[in-house]
Amino acid sequence: MPGNIVNNLGSLPVAFASGKGSVLTDVNGKEYVDFVSGIGVNCLGHGHPALVKAIAEQAARQIHVSNYYNSDKGLAFSKALLEKTGMDRVFFGNSGAEANEAAIKIARKFGFASDAAAGNKEGTRKVIVTLFKSFHGRTVTTLAATGQDKFHNPAFAPYPAGFRHIPANDYAALEGAFDDTVCAFMMECVQGEGGVNLVDAAWANAAAAAARKAGALVIADEVQTGVGRTGAYLASDALGLEPDVVTLAKGIAGGVPMGACLARGKAADILVAGDHQSTFGGNPLACAAGLAVLDVVGKAEFLAKVAEKGDYIRAKIAAWKLPAIKEIRGKGLMIGLDITRAAAPVQLACLESGLCVSTAGAEILRFLPPLTITMEEIDRGLDILYTVLNK
Repeated sequence: MPGNIVNNLGSLPVAFASGKGSVLTDVNGKEYVDFVSGIGVNCLGHGHPALVKAIAEQAARQIHVSNYYNSDKGLAFSKALLEKTGMDRVFFGNSGAEANEAAIKIARKFGFASDAAAGNKEGTRKVIVTLFKSFHGRTVTTLAATGQDKFHNPAFAPYPAGFRHIPANDYAALEGAFDDTVCAFMMECVQGEGGVNLVDAAWANAAAAAARKAGALVIADEVQTGVGRTGAYLASDALGLEPDVVTLAKGIAGGVPMGACLARGKAADILVAGDHQSTFGGNPLACAAGLAVLDVVGKAEFLAKVAEKGDYIRAKIAAWKLPAIKEIRGKGLMIGLDITRAAAPVQLACLESGLCVSTAGAEILRFLPPLTITMEEIDRGLDILYTVLNK
């Protein structure tokens, strides 16, 4: 780790200098197949011509103007994104955590208004129900929302109160989970950091129905699952959820930092001037990148190919029948490989052999390759993975 960088990342021993498609090149000229894509950020891979052109042209025109004003690119991207998702309003930030903070504020203010309308001056509708094994960000509040004790470092305590965790896919857990203190139900459509765990569609809709019956909002955290990652532009659409609030980040601008909190219906006009802001959020450069990404990823034929590639990867790995593999799961190009040994040493062995993978638990490898990855690049990466796991 270079001495001038804060030692909080645990970065692996490599420094990359360039990338092309789904292949990275380090400072020594060695190539690596990229099954990480910046943790799902580089959805168009590296050096995608349309994205490079959009960023270069916008950088020459205008990078930032402040949210005191609108920009032409900001207006254009918000219009295109809302049309694609069927939402009514959007807040732009810089990250998934920032988008989730906006969603939490919407939920809490919605609960406050609901209490006021009911004559409840105590303001008790503040609880947000999330899932065990969830992950919602690294700020103190989004860590409190996260249903994993390993992320609750006591050094950062006290964490904000007002979060209740329940297990996914457990119908019994829905009984009593939603009462008149709950302002929102917040869930990932596939749990990423929790181990790439699938959420059953029937259960997700039952949970959403229970939340709505209690007068609460439904929030879909699509920071990792959104923008085509699972083979649908929004994974919540594939589940049939129709959430009141959706959060996006990761691949939304192809590598330029951006997060978005989208709202509709009764949640759309909750935030007003001064409630939540971001200095860099929605800047013209990020919005130009977002438009370029949406133009590629938003097409039905592109999304169908994402699903096909994911099916191919999972089927090929399953066919190996290696003793080191317990389970392969996921949707689209969001894949988790449950193995019989510690994942971190396998991750390092893959890196040394020319393959970038991430982890999502002590014994889980996670694959988030660029959505544009070719079949040749997939096979090249899987050949390396097979060799490492077969040792």
